[in-house]
Amino acid sequence: MAKKNSFSQMYRRVSGKLLSTFVTPQLLGESGATDKLSTAIKAQELSAAGVAAVVDAENGVTSSQPVCYILQNYSRSNALVLDSETRRLELPPALDSMDSPLLNEDASILFLQQRAQRNNFYPNNYTFPPRLLRLIEALEKNPELDIQLVPVTVLWGRAPEKEESWFRLLVTDSWATPSALKQLVNIGVHGRQTYLEFHEARSLRQMLNEALVKYPNLAPATYIVSNLTEYLAKQREVILGPDLSDRRNVVSGLIQSRDVQNALKQEVIRSNITPAQAEQMAAGYLDEIVSDYSPSSVRVFERGLAWLWTQLYDGVEVHHFQTVRELAEKYEIIYTPCHRSHIDYLLLSYVIYKRGLMIPYIAAGDNLNLPLLGQFLRGGGAFFIRRSFKGLELYSAVLKEYLHSILVRNTPLEYFIEGGRSRTGRLLRPRTGMLAMTIHSKLRGGGKPVVFIPTYFGYERLMEGGTYVGEMQGKPKEAESIFGLIQAARKIERIFGKVHVSFGEPVFLDKMLEQHNADKIRLTSNDQPLPEEASTAVNAVAQEIMQNINRAAVINPVSLLSLVLLSTPKHALDEEVCIKQLDTYRRLAEMAPYDERVEVTSLPGREIIGYGLKLKLIKRVHHVLGDIIAIEDNQAVLLTYFRNNILHLFILPSLIASLVQHNGKITREDINSVIQTLYPFLQAELFLKWQADHLPDVIDHVVEALIGCELIMDDGRETLYSPAPNSESYNQLGVLATPVKQSLERYFMTLALLRQRGSGRVTAKQIEDLSHLLGQRLSVLYEFNSPEFFDKTLFQSFIGALTQLGYIRLDENQVLFFDETLINMADNARLVLDEDTMNHLQHITNFSDDEVIAAIAALEKQKSRRKRSK
Repeated sequence: MAKKNSFSQMYRRVSGKLLSTFVTPQLLGESGATDKLSTAIKAQELSAAGVAAVVDAENGVTSSQPVCYILQNYSRSNALVLDSETRRLELPPALDSMDSPLLNEDASILFLQQRAQRNNFYPNNYTFPPRLLRLIEALEKNPELDIQLVPVTVLWGRAPEKEESWFRLLVTDSWATPSALKQLVNIGVHGRQTYLEFHEARSLRQMLNEALVKYPNLAPATYIVSNLTEYLAKQREVILGPDLSDRRNVVSGLIQSRDVQNALKQEVIRSNITPAQAEQMAAGYLDEIVSDYSPSSVRVFERGLAWLWTQLYDGVEVHHFQTVRELAEKYEIIYTPCHRSHIDYLLLSYVIYKRGLMIPYIAAGDNLNLPLLGQFLRGGGAFFIRRSFKGLELYSAVLKEYLHSILVRNTPLEYFIEGGRSRTGRLLRPRTGMLAMTIHSKLRGGGKPVVFIPTYFGYERLMEGGTYVGEMQGKPKEAESIFGLIQAARKIERIFGKVHVSFGEPVFLDKMLEQHNADKIRLTSNDQPLPEEASTAVNAVAQEIMQNINRAAVINPVSLLSLVLLSTPKHALDEEVCIKQLDTYRRLAEMAPYDERVEVTSLPGREIIGYGLKLKLIKRVHHVLGDIIAIEDNQAVLLTYFRNNILHLFILPSLIASLVQHNGKITREDINSVIQTLYPFLQAELFLKWQADHLPDVIDHVVEALIGCELIMDDGRETLYSPAPNSESYNQLGVLATPVKQSLERYFMTLALLRQRGSGRVTAKQIEDLSHLLGQRLSVLYEFNSPEFFDKTLFQSFIGALTQLGYIRLDENQVLFFDETLINMADNARLVLDEDTMNHLQHITNFSDDEVIAAIAALEKQKSRRKRSK
């Protein structure tokens, strides 16, 4: 036996050395090997026998137990690669013996499918892994023994099967056990793209007990092999995605589908064309839309993006990805991120791919379907959609059918819930077109249950920053072009700080459909309209996604600096005061966290200032009485973007601070009353997560945190006081109170405008347009043109909230009507705004009918000019 073991070890070393010259395995997992293995196993020198320790993610080392690695298919090369990696990671080596007083196995590896099974065509000839049978027997004889089974996925390349050519079938990572020839080709072709993923360890004893309870009449090995085989197959699909057809076959199959054929017949009648012409039109639409996923393109993306992030950013930090990894096995994943930058979709695909999941197919606007770039993006999973296809019934039919085919095949999907990029840093109102098509598809049946993954991007610098500032100040939106991308590429030498990708609380579609009584609806074709219950569910899902994106926000140094300095009159603070304010905000975020998923920078105030200086966003003005920290010249407008990324996290503390500071003293009851009135409008604007009935508890929690930070005082009799004027705490309270005031001023201005125009004399659109124009005039109050006053959607959300709450109503002509309830709400603004501000707002909203007509005409002329320029 000793000679045999000696020979085996020599064979292993020689074979492993030879294989290592061709193979360079890469670990898949959330953050490399150590993070992924934190829930599996780690080697511990617990005994001379080399017994491994099972490691639990929460409780640490739990027990000393032998380890056995599970591979799906028999392969010597897979075993050698696994053995090499376990040794490199200082894990129990896969090809070393399982030395234990109760076991005598010459290797710690188990193949679910044995070599001898390749020629067996009948299930009855199935042979259980002999080592598994011996391990089960050892457990039955020794009740104190347990063995940890660690499933491992080994991939030679990450390309799903494509029905395209015999060569691709030979070199693609297939679902079947590879032949000797194919494995040699795999080593030669994919040796440098070999991937391993260690999955969570399982207790063999627990699986044995489950088998005995669930299937007492079956051999336990049947259940264990079946369970592990199914698990590894699912993990493989999660990484590779489903088998693919080539693009030509996809287009052909979609045209032949029942729903597209029906749409073709209708198009023939509607457009008075021949069936061949209609089919040619459909093929053209599909050629315009359909992705052309290419593993080789993905590999080029991976390498290029790895270089780009190194050149562009100080690092990419990922938060809460493990949630996604756990869901990918059982759910159809649909990523629904916010949209901050063109970098978003590249960044998200890169993060997903590097952590061992298949990258999603991405719904992209056809404005990105540029020469050369468009084809390259298709190779990375992009499919292109027109911004508007109203009246194009055939286009709508083929798009819906293509989307349905993606979902039925359980291919991950991604689309931006806002539709376009935010120019202000706030979340835009959701565009529900893709969401409605997704829900429509699932009501037709097929595929896994759907889960939406809200995703937050947090940047510290933006490549498009200068463009956004110009657009928010009235310049027309710049169209994407090769020239524009080249211009952006010139900025690569600049440092853009860190970027954060944070995955939010999942939204489960089945649960949302059930809540809105839409779970029993079944649709039979893609031209059926969504029933009312399903349409209601679409809007509810959209709101939930938006709120969950904000729940995953990241408070980074730049956003925190922006929030503090933009809240000061001159955008400057004494350095020591600034440090204390930053530390107070961090403390407040930790004492009264908005959500458990919110990430807060670990840098203290002094280091945050150093970080801002490094990025050249702020400057230090030296002074004999103490240095001053100020926003760099021409950076104030841009920094509003980063402030707005986290504004929702501090809006409730800001509102409470504003009430206490403005009134000097105020009862808790009055604070609750005012916030209950204002909250629906802030919630509509900032997608806040709390329901109205939870507000009292939330308010109490925030108040206690403000007291703990010594920003307000409590007399013990339900009355809150502001600190003494001109004290350090009073000044800190004033800075905290500022962020909410711009929203309150916009609300009061719109209310004053409604009051001045009168009930029944103006339409909703006219009020939105006038409020937008007045908002730009209101910016004169400030030292720079804040984008807040140029964002028309903020006024639209306020009018929408007023309508929903019953303060105003619309007739069939969209004319606004209201009563004294609205007037009384405007009068109550004195609790939150000072007299000078209210008088100014009332003054600028006071103009004649002729002035209104002239202003609206000028606005329409401006819109017409912009359309012609496009």
